[in-house]
Amino acid sequence: MVSPSTYFSFVVFFFCSSNFAFTTAAQTTSPFKKIYAFGDSFTDTGNTRSVSGPAGFGHVSSLPYGSTFFHHPTNRYSDGRLVIDFVTETLLLPYLPPYLGHKGNASHGVNFAVAGSTAINHAFFVKNNLTMDQTPQSIQTQLIWFNKFLASQGCNGSVSSSPECKAVFDDALIWVGEIGVNDYAYIIGSSVSSDRIRELAISSKTRFLQALLKKGVKNVVVQGLPPTGCLPLAMSLAPEDDRDELGCVKSANNQTYTHNVVYQNTVQDLRNQFPDAAIAYLDYWNAYAMVMKNPKKYGFKEPFMACCGTGGPPYNFEVFSTCGTSYASTCSNPSQYINWDGVHLTEAMYRALSQMFLSGTFSHPPFSSLTDRKQHV
Repeated sequence: MVSPSTYFSFVVFFFCSSNFAFTTAAQTTSPFKKIYAFGDSFTDTGNTRSVSGPAGFGHVSSLPYGSTFFHHPTNRYSDGRLVIDFVTETLLLPYLPPYLGHKGNASHGVNFAVAGSTAINHAFFVKNNLTMDQTPQSIQTQLIWFNKFLASQGCNGSVSSSPECKAVFDDALIWVGEIGVNDYAYIIGSSVSSDRIRELAISSKTRFLQALLKKGVKNVVVQGLPPTGCLPLAMSLAPEDDRDELGCVKSANNQTYTHNVVYQNTVQDLRNQFPDAAIAYLDYWNAYAMVMKNPKKYGFKEPFMACCGTGGPPYNFEVFSTCGTSYASTCSNPSQYINWDGVHLTEAMYRALSQMFLSGTFSHPPFSSLTDRKQHV
């Protein structure tokens, strides 16, 4: 059993197909012309690289990352595409360039998500001696980047009333991927309570969303947290008697489930504050749990083992020999695995989740209501 301090030091670093139409297969035009994305490593399409990202996964710029679809590393924490990539495909848009690498062409949007990012400002963790300086970015950092991007497009000020701002926001979808898992990881082994983290993380995300909505954005998607207790990292470190009905780590899943309940109430408050905006909540926790309850239905044979890792069954995960190290090996059939490297998911799992979000019942309201609304505005 790894000590809580070791778990704390290591876990924080980690969070650190075809198109499917909204309503008919004949759809040939997209109601959205651009996407601005935010989040952590589940959404990051290249703002982090091996030299700058979470140390536990210091090989994202090398194979086997990216091997399934792109056939080369793209600084995505997976073997292929992420949820945000399937969203762009569905909306008939190009893949989003990372903010830190874009060359000025942002006509179809930009991705501000960065691996290792937290919801709470980094200063809180520094104050409480919980800092990992390698990934100091937070959702507020991404807001600063977004404001700099807006200024580069000639859009200044808090309200998007100028022609330059309208050019940025018109026909735009704001996509806020999951963020907050790292915040809980920072406090493992400390005296800071998960209740305190939940309060501060949701407060920070609320301020972030309010700042965007005050600028005049009209279409927003926010993701809840996944059931982190189902990841090989958590499974390999938690005691065997800490399990829930999914076979996952009960304490970790309860933590993220409770977070999501409070977050959904906050999202509803934002809908009341900004009645002209459409805000969809994606139920990441229950979508993931649905797959775990019947993995074969979704084509998965290995619900718990990492495709890329070390150690073999039951989890193929060792904290100091992660995917990309010389000790790790990669499975030959990642499409049959839910987990890619022990913390991040395979392209196949991201595809399944994307379909559940965009065409299924795990978006509230349905994602199609945003696209229909946009087409009729």
